[in-house]
Amino acid sequence: MAAALFAALLVPGLALAQDQQSSTDQEQGATELDKVVVTGSLIPQSQVETFTPVTVITAEDIRARGFTNVSDVIQQASFATGGVQGSQSSASFTQGAETASLFGLRVSYTKYLIDGRPMADYPALYNGSEAFNNISGVPIELVERIEILPGGQSSLYGSDAIAGVINIILKKRLDAPVVSVRGGTYTEGGGDSGRVSAATSFSFAEDRFNVLLGGQYENREPIWGYQRDVTSSFYRGGTSVPIASRDLLVYGFVDLANSGFDRFEYAFSDPNNCANVRNLFGGTVDLRYRATGTVGYYCGSFDTPGYRTLRNEKESFQIYSHATFDVSDNHQLYGDVLYNDEKVGYHIGSNYTWWGTGVEWGYYYDPNLDGLVNLQRAFAPEDMGQGGFENSMSFDESKSTAVNLGIRGAFGTAWDYDGSLSRIDYKLNERSFARFADPINQWFLDNVLNPTGAPITYDPYFGAYPVFTPDYARFYQPIAPEDFRSFTGYTDSESKTENTLARFQITNSALFGLPGGDAGMALAVEAAREKWEYNPDPRLLNGEVWGTTSVDGAGERDRYAVTGELRLPLHNMLTASVSGRYDDYRPDGIDSYNKATYSVGLEFRPIESLLIRGKYGTAFKAPTLADNFQGMSGFYSFVTDYYACSQLGFDPSEVDACPSRFSNRQFFGETSGSPDLQPLNADVWSYGVVWAPTAQFSMSVDYHHWDIEDEIDTQNFDGLALREYYCRTGQPGFDINSPVCQDALGKIERDSTGQIVYIYAPKVNEARRVLDAVTASVSYQFDAGNIGEFLVRGSYTNNIKHRFWQFEGDEEIDILRRPEWSSDPKSKGNASITWSKNRWNSTFYVNYMGHTPNYRARVLGTYDDAGLQGVNGRVFAGKLDPFVTYNLSIGYRPLDNLSLSLMVNNLLNEMPEEDRTYPGTSGSPYNDQQYDVYGRAVYMEARWTFGN
Repeated sequence: MAAALFAALLVPGLALAQDQQSSTDQEQGATELDKVVVTGSLIPQSQVETFTPVTVITAEDIRARGFTNVSDVIQQASFATGGVQGSQSSASFTQGAETASLFGLRVSYTKYLIDGRPMADYPALYNGSEAFNNISGVPIELVERIEILPGGQSSLYGSDAIAGVINIILKKRLDAPVVSVRGGTYTEGGGDSGRVSAATSFSFAEDRFNVLLGGQYENREPIWGYQRDVTSSFYRGGTSVPIASRDLLVYGFVDLANSGFDRFEYAFSDPNNCANVRNLFGGTVDLRYRATGTVGYYCGSFDTPGYRTLRNEKESFQIYSHATFDVSDNHQLYGDVLYNDEKVGYHIGSNYTWWGTGVEWGYYYDPNLDGLVNLQRAFAPEDMGQGGFENSMSFDESKSTAVNLGIRGAFGTAWDYDGSLSRIDYKLNERSFARFADPINQWFLDNVLNPTGAPITYDPYFGAYPVFTPDYARFYQPIAPEDFRSFTGYTDSESKTENTLARFQITNSALFGLPGGDAGMALAVEAAREKWEYNPDPRLLNGEVWGTTSVDGAGERDRYAVTGELRLPLHNMLTASVSGRYDDYRPDGIDSYNKATYSVGLEFRPIESLLIRGKYGTAFKAPTLADNFQGMSGFYSFVTDYYACSQLGFDPSEVDACPSRFSNRQFFGETSGSPDLQPLNADVWSYGVVWAPTAQFSMSVDYHHWDIEDEIDTQNFDGLALREYYCRTGQPGFDINSPVCQDALGKIERDSTGQIVYIYAPKVNEARRVLDAVTASVSYQFDAGNIGEFLVRGSYTNNIKHRFWQFEGDEEIDILRRPEWSSDPKSKGNASITWSKNRWNSTFYVNYMGHTPNYRARVLGTYDDAGLQGVNGRVFAGKLDPFVTYNLSIGYRPLDNLSLSLMVNNLLNEMPEEDRTYPGTSGSPYNDQQYDVYGRAVYMEARWTFGN
């Protein structure tokens, strides 16, 4: 029978594994239970509110509020106050993935579950160093509900449950087959999407064998920067006039005999004054002059920022199956299969699609200029042939399979058991556009630098730099598409994670009697084998790819855990809950480590309508396999040399006027894991109150606290450069002899000319943070008679304290008031009102995000500012106004079997507030980790239910 059950699961369907915490509609088989298990406890219970606050977002909420995928649901939750990298973050390591940050904590501090079982880590690393969960591959049409549990929960769920736990519960049974079709577009252009889903459930063998099958297919077009006004060109309303991109540029030290190294400028050398390249970038390239910073003429365009994707294109397909077989009245076999196939495409932009001589030669000597100079050439869509930048997009294709088989049931008078074996395989192929070093250098050598093929000699001053007399007229020409293809192509990097988990749990919700009712207990044991492997294309590591490198590493480990929970109704007013867990990690080849955590919770109900609750416990996060086994991984990137700019008189808010060799300095960076890393530790507590005077009205307020120590952190490279500036210039709060300053100075290397060439940032157990937050929610349902029924809901989060110490001995950093450390809002909230009457329904949804620091505040690190004269007046460091968007949905059921919906997201087409403190060199003058510029989206959906 187990084989027959597994075979049934392989029929195409939608979503994932067994609900270990069990859905309310799941227990239709062996045993009918009055009590259910909710996220935050292993013990079945009848109380909806307990000592842990749980937010439940149902499938109906998801549709009514206009959410298009699971990441929308979570990112718009009031708890998700932190900004994250995503499809707008050009050249990030995980531009094709989606995630969220609860309470402004790191994305890896949230434990994601599907039906109560951990999701597998995404094979690629967030920001090149951090393992995390990608939530884009969960089929939203098969989601029954999403439960969000804030706060540390390691005593039940183990590692990673620091900021909270998110349990995505999938459907287990349908009353009738259903098919839905959905299409949408953005009124500003781009992003057209379509989605088709179908699901059915059936039973046979006298209703003992039940199977749910489902599938979802989605296709979405990208949104390009040129499709939005704010990202189509360099910013024209900021602190400086816009500066065209340096698309064809000769720059360096000229007239060395007379000026030495004092004359660094753009050495314009086109005899045709850009006439031959004016057709590039859609005919926007022309002769330009830069009057500040590094001065001189060059050929450039104001419109190159538009040649990148703001939202990925996407094609995805999921199939899901859930099946149960009742062996007897007390025993049930169950199983689930979820398969996800997803391909996303994106373009990192013109700013990262270029070539220059500096990578290979540093400089070359031009005797006609008596200078050490460099060439810089951006590649235009016309160079790439028909289709333009679509010919140089990168693609991430991931495939994941999750299989879960188990048996559950009851024995004795009050004992329940659940044993399961699950396996998750997650594979990722990153097919990245590449410029191949030898072919591209050789092409420019043969066609521009040394077209005569003369023997290469070296400069007369140092004898170190090659002598070239370039054909500059050839340099200032379009490149034939066949030539472009001769030195470009694709790399393929393969990575994967595997997780095999065996788990057995017993529960008893009536262990013995107490004055307040029956005591309950749960005991669970589990064993797992985990694997992470990242194999970059070898050409990325051996230098064959121009200007790009990669991460690599691999590791495996065994994990064992035992969890216990006890629920004690001490009085009809007072209930106590105690839980504890012991985790043991045994990585291959390095020392093992373990961690014990516990939690104590209290529920006090002085009257039936009032609950006062509190909890204290510990939490932890084990080093991930990438933390322990990531190799020395390097990459090329750009950083602002704030210190060098300051020596020329430019503070961090004026870097657009600083010479480009400092304001946009390319460097080689490296990071690595460490076998010596130990688990992060946290003390967590919360207390709150729930008031529900009627069945139609309830409200809650909770206070949460985290004290997190031994954080595993890789420092931000731009942040290191900014910190180096603060330390070297003696800014307030930065003593050059302090640990944080010595760390920054020791990790940045400069060459003999004083320019940054290398930054190293390994992973270490050092940081500590303390965070306090308040959450609140309200729900009110009422019947207005002939007008219809109404449901009002609201949720709000306010981070009231967030302190950080990067190294022991450092002074504390007030994250909420130090904008150079965080651009997150303090507060976030949402509210909705749903109306229904007969065949009609409608929901109006509001999402609120509080103040965030503007650009100038982030680079200055303070709100205390004398201001700066901008293009349209004086600007100051400060905060942007709260950002509010509105969604509206309208549903109509013309037939009993047919439902039609119209959904408009961002109803008023709100865009981020214009931030005039950005410089004219910015092509995206908004904080893309908090805001997007997609604008209004319109969707239409038809849903047909077969049968009666």
